[in-house]
Amino acid sequence: MIIKTEEVMRKFKEAGAIQKGHFKLTSGVHSDTYIQCAQVMQHPEFMHNLCSELGKKFRGDDIDVIVGPAIGGIIMAHVMARVLGPWVRAIFTERENGKMTLRRSFEIKKGEKVVVVEDVTTTGSSVREVIDIVNSRKGKVVGVGVLIDRSGGKVNFGVKTEKLLTIDIKTYLPEECPLCKKGIPAIKPGSREL
Repeated sequence: MIIKTEEVMRKFKEAGAIQKGHFKLTSGVHSDTYIQCAQVMQHPEFMHNLCSELGKKFRGDDIDVIVGPAIGGIIMAHVMARVLGPWVRAIFTERENGKMTLRRSFEIKKGEKVVVVEDVTTTGSSVREVIDIVNSRKGKVVGVGVLIDRSGGKVNFGVKTEKLLTIDIKTYLPEECPLCKKGIPAIKPGSREL
């Protein structure tokens, strides 16, 4: 089943995942739009369809491990691993004292082919942190899978990158943010402490 861009956007809007206001994003930049994927993740069938579609884009790449940052990457990794075959493992990284780490006895063995997944990317900083973890364990990152690239396609990870939806949502450095200049308080809905 092919999922069309319009269907993805419609479902995200219906789920209340696209929010308007003044947001301080995980990357530290500010925006008037926030995409809360957790609102979509509460609908297992649609989430399964999205991740399955993304997973198909990596068929034939002989993947050993799918890894994503908690929390959004956990569901994505599991569904995509299942799509790619029974030999593909699904693991996740998480923050410990503000630093992305691989815990819970998860391993990435030397030479294993890895796809890094993320629900929404703006600057790509979380994905880069996961890539660094894979590289430090001598795994080989062969691709990145993203549900929504909100950078408008500007983020480059230097490997095959597949996205279901690319949109360009304006972001601002805090010192240049027009919403801050208007005195509108910023909400921090993400998972990373800045």
